[in-house]
Amino acid sequence: MAEIIKMPRMSDTMTEGNIVSWLKKEGDKVESGDTLAEVETDKATMELDSFTDGVLLHIAVKEGPVPIDGVIAVIGKAGEDWKSALAAAQGGSSNGSNGQKAAAPAPEPAAAAPEAPASTPAAAASEEEDKRVKASPLARSIAKDAGIDIAQVAGSGDQGRIVKKDVEAALESQKSAPAAAKSEAPAAPATTYAAGSGEYEEVPVSQMRKTIARRLSESKFTAPHFYLTVEINMDKAIAMRTQVNEISPVKISFNDFVIKAVAASLRQHPAVNSSWLGDKIRYNKDINIGVAVAVEDGLVVPVVRQADIKTLSQINTEVKAFAAKAKERKIQPQEMQGNTFTISNLGMFGIEEFTAIINPPDACILAIGAIAEKPVVKDGQIVVGNLMRVTLSSDHRVVDGATGAQFLQTFKSILEDPIRLMI
Repeated sequence: MAEIIKMPRMSDTMTEGNIVSWLKKEGDKVESGDTLAEVETDKATMELDSFTDGVLLHIAVKEGPVPIDGVIAVIGKAGEDWKSALAAAQGGSSNGSNGQKAAAPAPEPAAAAPEAPASTPAAAASEEEDKRVKASPLARSIAKDAGIDIAQVAGSGDQGRIVKKDVEAALESQKSAPAAAKSEAPAAPATTYAAGSGEYEEVPVSQMRKTIARRLSESKFTAPHFYLTVEINMDKAIAMRTQVNEISPVKISFNDFVIKAVAASLRQHPAVNSSWLGDKIRYNKDINIGVAVAVEDGLVVPVVRQADIKTLSQINTEVKAFAAKAKERKIQPQEMQGNTFTISNLGMFGIEEFTAIINPPDACILAIGAIAEKPVVKDGQIVVGNLMRVTLSSDHRVVDGATGAQFLQTFKSILEDPIRLMI
């Protein structure tokens, strides 16, 4: 019997997956373990593998977002009637599962949800007509934003389904024929140009950016943030780094010193290594440091686990490997889970001071600025010092001002006398 392939949950925070491309086409033979498609989740672009043998009989969604458990394909025997299996699955049958979480009927994609009631009967009829048009959620979203009547777009997908490239082609056609566009009835702007305001471009929001927006909005407007800033003299840390790199096969960075110093400070101040859980506070025994890494669509936060017991060389090697995988969108969800504290470092960009939004479920995040030469008073004399400003963002439900200040005192003292990291 034909197997219904549904969108699996590929990360703990994933609500939908965006199909980027198919590596198999309809009619191709498929074996268990073969990669079917590339799917963009909220954290990375991942490969969707098959769990069954057979022939790829039908691709339900060529590209675009699909909710968890949404039908994306059918695999079965050559010549098999896949339409009945598909109809049964969409009708609520739990038969035909391929081992992925597929018991529940697939919800409609958010982009295809009914809009607010139309103000006139004519508009309502037009909306109903749009709903009957076969189009991917992404194509509908782009058409809606551009003011294009989706029903007037010719589809090139399976069974005439309208996909992203069809809407983009319609947009290009309108740009090349402005006179024809002016003769039509007034409507919302249908191109990527705003009259008298210059040129602009609208890009669909990626799954990663959606998740960043949702999680950080929840953090900022749910957790009562407060901020503490200290300035650290990095003269001894600079000297020690120079000495270490003369003998170490792995070149240690200042960020490695920061991670190690944070881990050592958290061991002395466990209240900062905690999480707010609503009716209780979790004090984490393991010290797992999330390190924010910038990527093209936003940022990811790979986790250095048990950082307090790792050497500077081990931390350096691990962070470099994470950064390389993140840039290639190959980092795995399990490598970005379990953080108990987060570090965000913008010092390499010359930023001297900033505040960061807490990365749930952590209670705190530390923003690291650049090391800058500034005048300091030493033994009654004004000399040049290397100063670094750091700001601790804390969730006041968990961490009080005095607790955060004591943590920063310890962190500062370690970096100003980094030989303590070797003890």
